[in-house]
Amino acid sequence: MLVIKSDGRREPFDRGKLLEKVQLACYKTTVPIGRIEELVEEVEGDLGNLGDKEIDSERIGELVMERLLDLNDVAYVRFASVYRRFEDVNQFM
Repeated sequence: MLVIKSDGRREPFDRGKLLEKVQLACYKTTVPIGRIEELVEEVEGDLGNLGDKEIDSERIGELVMERLLDLNDVAYVRFASVYRRFEDVNQFM
């Protein structure tokens, strides 16, 4: 599967890269590594179920944020702030 980046580039889906980003969002939280790996597997499963050969990186980010919202508030905010590229407090609010 190819991921369509926000600038239009396409690159192969990289599970390791997704895992790294979720781990970074969960850094110094109470989320165990096993649960992070499960979250990534769930997202991968959802992507596979879509059956698309290409998927927007935005959709992947949305799937991750949906799960992080239920998992840990701090991790959700960290991931969302990078994913949504907030430039100031007003955008964040």
